[in-house]
Amino acid sequence: QVQLVESGGGLVQPGGSLRLSCAASGSIFSINAMGWYRQAPGKQRELVASISSGGSTNYADSAKDRFTISRDNAKNAVYLQMNSLKPEDTAVYYCTAYVTALQAMVVIRDDYWGQGTQVTVSS
Repeated sequence: QVQLVESGGGLVQPGGSLRLSCAASGSIFSINAMGWYRQAPGKQRELVASISSGGSTNYADSAKDRFTISRDNAKNAVYLQMNSLKPEDTAVYYCTAYVTALQAMVVIRDDYWGQGTQVTVSS
């Protein structure tokens, strides 16, 4: 069973920084793209940033120049460094990964999601 577990959320003042972490576990053969999404109250879930297995990155316009996504392939982990945080960054942040894994003796390729971590930016 593949699991993604996020950590690092919390309450921060405007202009502050947070670093989110997400680690995947299970019978994993490989992980292709990894990413971070967020969902604010009353809004749809939106992509924040993504990173390929080779390290190519993609950012939402709202995240460019403030957020940095990175990954550690040896640890099956993805990170999101968030700087210059604004109140509008308040949301539940979810990590996702496209994983090739062994489940019940079958090779599965699928998108997996973490449970989410709350980020609140407020004074």
